[in-house]
Amino acid sequence: MEEELWYTAPAESWNEALPAGNGRLGAMVFGRPFEERIQLNEDSLWHGGPMERVNPSARENLEKVRKLIREEKIEEAEDLLTLAFSGVPEEMRHYETLSDLLISFPPGEVSNYRRSLSLSEAVIRVTYESGGILFERELLSSYPDQVIAIRLRAEKPVLSFTCRLDRGRFSDSTGAAGTDGIFLKGNGGEGGVKFKAALRASVKGGSYEVIGRTLCVKDAEEAVLYIGAETTFYNSSRYEEVLSERLDEAARRGYEEILRRHKEDYQRLYSKLSLALSHEPSALSTDKRLESPDPGLVELYFNFGRYLLISSSRPGTLPANLQGIWNESMEPKWGSKFTLNINTEMNYWPCEETGLGECHLPLFDHLKRMVENGKRTAREMYGMRGAVAHHNTDIWGDSAPQDIWLPGSYWVLGGAWLCTHIWTHYSYSEDKAFLSSMFPVMEEYVLFLEDYAVKEGGYLVLNPSVSPENTYILDDGREGSVTQGAAMDGEIMRDLFQGYLKASETLGIENEVTRKARKMLPLIMPIRIGKHGQIMEWAKDYDEKEPGHRHMSQLYALYPGSEITSHTPELSKAAEVTLQRRLENGGGYTGWSAAWLICLYASLGKGEEAEKALMKLLQDSTAPNLFDTHPIASPPGYVFQIDGNLGAVAGIMRMLVKTDGETVVLLPALPDSWKEGEVRGAHLPQRMVLSFHWDERWVYLDELDAKPGLHTFRHGKESKEVQSPGGTARFQRALEKTNDKPSTVIVSRE
Repeated sequence: MEEELWYTAPAESWNEALPAGNGRLGAMVFGRPFEERIQLNEDSLWHGGPMERVNPSARENLEKVRKLIREEKIEEAEDLLTLAFSGVPEEMRHYETLSDLLISFPPGEVSNYRRSLSLSEAVIRVTYESGGILFERELLSSYPDQVIAIRLRAEKPVLSFTCRLDRGRFSDSTGAAGTDGIFLKGNGGEGGVKFKAALRASVKGGSYEVIGRTLCVKDAEEAVLYIGAETTFYNSSRYEEVLSERLDEAARRGYEEILRRHKEDYQRLYSKLSLALSHEPSALSTDKRLESPDPGLVELYFNFGRYLLISSSRPGTLPANLQGIWNESMEPKWGSKFTLNINTEMNYWPCEETGLGECHLPLFDHLKRMVENGKRTAREMYGMRGAVAHHNTDIWGDSAPQDIWLPGSYWVLGGAWLCTHIWTHYSYSEDKAFLSSMFPVMEEYVLFLEDYAVKEGGYLVLNPSVSPENTYILDDGREGSVTQGAAMDGEIMRDLFQGYLKASETLGIENEVTRKARKMLPLIMPIRIGKHGQIMEWAKDYDEKEPGHRHMSQLYALYPGSEITSHTPELSKAAEVTLQRRLENGGGYTGWSAAWLICLYASLGKGEEAEKALMKLLQDSTAPNLFDTHPIASPPGYVFQIDGNLGAVAGIMRMLVKTDGETVVLLPALPDSWKEGEVRGAHLPQRMVLSFHWDERWVYLDELDAKPGLHTFRHGKESKEVQSPGGTARFQRALEKTNDKPSTVIVSRE
């Protein structure tokens, strides 16, 4: 199984550096032999504090806007929205970098250089020879010990270096922390969190001292650097004491014990799933392999995505933002915020299927953090009950509109979409305590939509709204973004209401909100097919300004939703037409958009098309360090977004296994090039876990951990019921393929 990224040269840019993380502390390792840069992040270091941003003019102008939209006076409606509904100020808070750790070594010649990231261990290593001496570095970010640990070694006692923490002009103070460490203090702008980062050294042989703000080591055999950072977000009054205690404990434990605890913790999650695709071993470094992707690189990319999820979202941390936790800028693109019109949700699509349900938990903690702001925004901005969030949020759970941007800002379903993840998590975990704790949050967003939805043409629609980031053309040639009754509105609303009603039934809750949701559910505008045979994106069959737009919002019902399935053939065909039109016009050109294409085509059972989208992502939207990229116009180039990495993991899983009602479908979208392979530990709803493998003629169900009873499996058109005694059962010879006609044989080994 492919589990190592490796390179023969140091990183020249940030998008070549290798990431490490423990959910809260992140590091980007450049691996430079003589002037090492390790760029550091802490997930709660955001600029500024909480703000009240609700526009006081919104509520009194809501009905005016609605009337203008109904009358197709779109320009007037959009002008009024920009004035009365935009946040005041329009920008919410943004994420910031923590600092750089800069380590300088005596210069020399370098040979036999190697830089690597072990995905099975979550350890970054750099080795090289200089002056005939082997030098080694290891770096890890430990969740159990909440520190970054770096071990530097030399074959002989010649290890000499200086190191410092650097944040340019954005720090308040820096200097010595005792005789064996250095520190950096600052804040995230006026009203923002306060932070302190510190480094403590343990040196074997040689000598060391702190001069000013620099740690100096001379002629050592080995040095271990323990790095920590704390903020007032997590520890309002004791953040400095907590940091000191953590570094004291790390030094007491020592590197070997920290490494052992780190591996044990990380591998508990990473080992829950494995994917193997048959391929010839490659002698090429990771960056070279991107020039001609093969199944082995797919395997590596899949495992790297799981590594990123584990490394950027752990219980007790913030959820993964637009860049996970890895950001080198004081003012990152799009603020590196939580973007709620797909990107944050996409980060969490692969959680449950890959056995990483606990990595989902920070998202739910943040939903709880958002709800009070969401209730205030609903009340003050719209005069309605419940809670609302628009297309962005920040560390403080801000829920007012972000930006003055007609295609995106005035969309009210960000919190509602996040809430659909609640039922998804429960359907896999069946954790009633979790469901009970999140039910009140889900109910607030349902309550808002009960108040906000209006009747139009016999159906319930949302007004005002948008189809995220897209623009339509009216019959008279005018352009518009703001609308009523966008297809995605109904699809998300229906998904949320269905999950909410299932949750209420599971918990035995019946009240005014559940009764109204049950009455409203059948009145939500249904999915409709347009003049091109496509899924209609808006309430009217408008043409699009950008037929190849990156968002495919009207296909939410296909994925991540489950409204369009094999049981709705007309809608499935229309979804395929929609995708064809997008691609014919240049769609799927960003990393996350290509990742969504993988998921959508896999949901349609189109393996070759799903693989084409995956190859496009790898070749056109992947940096040398395998980070997903998004193109930007100014300055021209691209920036990292983690959503494409994580969305692709979900898409690959969808190609290999999915549920269709109560049936488990094996290899629903297998491309011809994946002739042989194995999946071990695929997680499915109702706490089912299965392992299977395949070759050119057979699919073998190897292991099933499921509830007692009959479970239906399908491959192609043939199905087979498998009797599970409960617990783990092992099987052989599942689903033979002969002349492309599957026949089913399952024989127990027990």
